[in-house]
Amino acid sequence: MPHDTPLIATIVAGLGLAFVFGALANRFRIPPLVGYLVAGVLVGPNTPGFVADAGLANELAEIGVILLMFGVGLHFSLKDLLSVRAIAVPGAIVQIGFATALGAGLSWMLGWSMGAGLVFGLALSVASTVVLLRALQERRMIETERGRIAVGWLIVEDLAMVLALVLLPALAGVLGGQEQADTHVSGMLSLPAGYGIWGVVGITLAKVAAFVVVMLVVGRRVIPWILHYVAHTGSRELFRLAVLAIALGVAFGAAKLFGVSLALGAFFAGMIMSESELSHRAAEESLPLRDAFSVLFFVSVGMLFDPFSLISNGWPILATLAIIVIGKSLAAFVIVIAFGYPLATALMISASLAQIGEFSFILAELGVGLKLLPEQGRDLILAGAILSIVLNPLMFLAIDWMKPWLEARAAKTAPSVEAKPLGPATEPGQVASVAATTNREDGPRPRTILANHAILIGYGRVGSLVGAALKEAALPFLVIEDADKTLARLKADGIETVSGNAANAEVFAAANPEGARRLILAIPNAFEAGQIVLRARAANPGINVIARAHSDAEVEHLKGLGADTVIMGEREIARGIVEEVLGHKPPEASEPSAA
Repeated sequence: MPHDTPLIATIVAGLGLAFVFGALANRFRIPPLVGYLVAGVLVGPNTPGFVADAGLANELAEIGVILLMFGVGLHFSLKDLLSVRAIAVPGAIVQIGFATALGAGLSWMLGWSMGAGLVFGLALSVASTVVLLRALQERRMIETERGRIAVGWLIVEDLAMVLALVLLPALAGVLGGQEQADTHVSGMLSLPAGYGIWGVVGITLAKVAAFVVVMLVVGRRVIPWILHYVAHTGSRELFRLAVLAIALGVAFGAAKLFGVSLALGAFFAGMIMSESELSHRAAEESLPLRDAFSVLFFVSVGMLFDPFSLISNGWPILATLAIIVIGKSLAAFVIVIAFGYPLATALMISASLAQIGEFSFILAELGVGLKLLPEQGRDLILAGAILSIVLNPLMFLAIDWMKPWLEARAAKTAPSVEAKPLGPATEPGQVASVAATTNREDGPRPRTILANHAILIGYGRVGSLVGAALKEAALPFLVIEDADKTLARLKADGIETVSGNAANAEVFAAANPEGARRLILAIPNAFEAGQIVLRARAANPGINVIARAHSDAEVEHLKGLGADTVIMGEREIARGIVEEVLGHKPPEASEPSAA
């Protein structure tokens, strides 16, 4: 008799079908996450055939949210978070209020109670952590100012939802529901109504403050110490285990002891760990699990969706979707513009928030359990989440299409301004940054005036060494980079930069590849490097392309796409060791795959 293994069956079915339909979606140039959602619908209870365990799928998805927020925290610092508080705090609060009002208006049209309208509106006001971060990661924007604003906005939304989750049970009787919910979100999120409204608010804020203090005072010392201790053991396995234990342990402890959401606890764990010099290695070690579990999140969302509801609830679903995609986006756009930020920043924030996800599901379940929200409301929230997640990548494509037209119109109507100095004096053969009008992809993108120059892609551990050598040799070059901190450092050093991802046609064209002598790819991602090689060869067939790789397969891949020389890091390390031991350079014949 076979063993009953619902966990294994859920993981196998979820990941297996997600791979199949994700690959099909990618083949037809559709975002893979659409395929993941379809996989979830197929293994869900609303379609015939195999039905995965929805409870287990939701818990696995929660692990994905924890690891994803932990990864974001690894690229953040408290300074980064505080730097965007002026826009993230008021922006998120106003946007939540506006979206909640729209949702309450729709609920009134459907004949629901005031309490139902409040729950429904709040559920439509909060964006999905996974969807927003996946979009930022795909565009390599987490470390840009726009990315920091979006993440800061998300953190404020999370805090607001934590407060809502503890207040709703206390307010249920006043709002027309039942005072004691049969189902609680978590033990620490349910506080006795006897404390009163302000008592509940005070206790909740005190718990959040206590958690932040514990992380800043204790976590700042303990977490880096643990990482360094494990690193000194020399065991990669133990180091990987330590990273995962810290991420999951802090998230779980934050939820149980302080009533903070799992995602928020994981974010703070990552942010504290980012202060360690081992944070880069920690991010690399947790990346595979982050990707796998984030896929299970989309599968779990798909399992909740009943495709037949599109027929039975047609116009209410369209109205719900309009609030999420249009209403929230317009509110965020107006808020960001009102604070004086560039048009591209406003468009990106609008697209990022035009979807809902995990907190919306929690609010919907709590509302139904408190007899505040009718089951139709939960169905509308689920349908709105699914459809908005599917449409979200199209929103980003739409703003990419609209941005040049809107910027051109804004340039015609904007008053002329006096040109500002471009910054510090430049080195011979260098000019000020071509992104001097903006350090990001927020405005016009003039082409460089350099010719017969080198284009250096990436300025990390490898690129910075290459750039220093080029500068010392007084060879003309520019750097394409998308990290704000690195761009600021390059500008201060008088090195010309183009801000953005070199795989983007507009960004790469600004570096004048037609007039360049060589292209140096210092980024570690061979697939992205391959796209840039193809773009460079199309623009300038005679350009000399030098790239880096980590394996023989990557060497062959890049050479097949047109790279002239591919340096494999492991081989160069071996060459250096042999040269040091034998006192001479090893024979070239032993390296058939590298130029």
